[in-house]
Amino acid sequence: MVFWKKRKQRVLPGFGLTMGLTLVYLSLLVLIPFSGLLLKVSGMTWQQYTQTILSSSVLASFRLTFGASFLAAMINAFFGFIVAWVLVRYEFPMRRLADAIVDLPFAMPTAVSGIALTTLYQRIGDMIGYRIIFTQLGVLIALTFIGLPFVVRTLQPAIEDIERELEEVSASLGANRWKTFWRVIFPSVSPALITGFAMAFARALGEYGSVIFIAGSMPGRRIVSLEIVERLNENSPEGDLRAVAVAVTMLVASFVLLFCINLLQTWMNRRYVDSN
Repeated sequence: MVFWKKRKQRVLPGFGLTMGLTLVYLSLLVLIPFSGLLLKVSGMTWQQYTQTILSSSVLASFRLTFGASFLAAMINAFFGFIVAWVLVRYEFPMRRLADAIVDLPFAMPTAVSGIALTTLYQRIGDMIGYRIIFTQLGVLIALTFIGLPFVVRTLQPAIEDIERELEEVSASLGANRWKTFWRVIFPSVSPALITGFAMAFARALGEYGSVIFIAGSMPGRRIVSLEIVERLNENSPEGDLRAVAVAVTMLVASFVLLFCINLLQTWMNRRYVDSN
């Protein structure tokens, strides 16, 4: 008697074909351009590279970019959780409008965002007697503005999946609201919160359009993207090499930081699964 093994049907073709298409697609869009940058920077001597990276203006741009991006992502993680919680758990007038406003930084061109923020905070600064635009505070505001939707949209599905019965059980066992939050709610949303933080952080690292309007181009207020453009504007082979050197350093540093954040996210996911 012959038993025929039924072949498992797959929606997509087999692993070999899909993996090949994935590698080709990633190579064309990501690996080949990045390899071109590495090949370009290899034309510099080590002394030229270090002199470029360790110059005062470049170091200042790295400090501002990573510091402001991290702080903006932290602010968005805190307030983004509150916004997502309100949009999911409460019914109030014009709730759909408020939910649509969250996506506004997605839809607006970055130049429009920069002009709008500059106009608004210039007037606010004049009213309170404190300068906001063309300062590091202005950079932080712009990066916070463009990163909020990433946190909110990542957290909303996670909050919707929380079973309210667990909160009621926690309360019936004598836990107060603070303990219920830390023992029930936070472990459930922490993986999504870290994902939203990583996306907001990555988006802020690469922002350019909205920041140049509110920050200006003076040394000490330049983000890395603007520092690269300033090097390219020198219109010389040496300037192009310096721009590539800064870009490669930014690429490597961003990759290392995001890789560490992804490792933290994976660890928290496993911890959450094991606890359940």
